[in-house]
Amino acid sequence: MAITMTESAARHVQRSIDGRGKGEGIRLGVRTTGCSGLAYVLEFVDEVAAEDQVFESFGVKVIIDPKSLAYIDGTELDFVREGLNEGFKFNNPNVRGECGCGESFNV
Repeated sequence: MAITMTESAARHVQRSIDGRGKGEGIRLGVRTTGCSGLAYVLEFVDEVAAEDQVFESFGVKVIIDPKSLAYIDGTELDFVREGLNEGFKFNNPNVRGECGCGESFNV
């Protein structure tokens, strides 16, 4: 499968990279935390490691480490605005449950 971004997410990431003045793309990964076990991690990538998987949507690279890919394969990253709030939304088909506060998930 693959990791994809909506056009809205790609535009937001590209604006952020442009504002930084450097970057290969954005890394999407997971870390162990919260009530349900896993949380998403987003960070800028300046150098792609040899073991990384690279996916591209709308000209923007999404970089995934091999350990995280098992949990997020097939995920679509979206950037949404709801009222006064805005942020990334993770449409992950592997999620089986989430904690009540929405901070973590399990597969």
